[in-house]
Amino acid sequence: MIDKARVILDKWMHAVNLGNMEDVISLYDKDAILLTTFSNKFLNTPDKIQGYFERLLGYDNLSVSLHEKTLVIQPIDPERFSLCGVYCWRITIEGELMSFEARFSYVVDTALETPILHHHSSQIPRML
Repeated sequence: MIDKARVILDKWMHAVNLGNMEDVISLYDKDAILLTTFSNKFLNTPDKIQGYFERLLGYDNLSVSLHEKTLVIQPIDPERFSLCGVYCWRITIEGELMSFEARFSYVVDTALETPILHHHSSQIPRML
């Protein structure tokens, strides 16, 4: 069953990398909560989540890649899992390719058509 949770993450990254907004947002449950990498807003409706991805996927050369060794998948029950790790966003802004390391966590329900229940992503802060 852990493989099903990983498939959800892979589908999400693939859809982001293709710039396919409909496939990205179709993974989020209608009651999902998204705490985003590039906004300080708390997104808790399908319209808010869609608006965020419309803006984000509009950037040139947008991509996200997983740092494989950081991925941890933990079962909550037979159908639900938490996933956490680090991924790297790459975006061209004003002609310059920029990279943003971010930590993420998901709660997914593999029994649902819209499996992402909660998604938090935040840029890794600088160390003091």
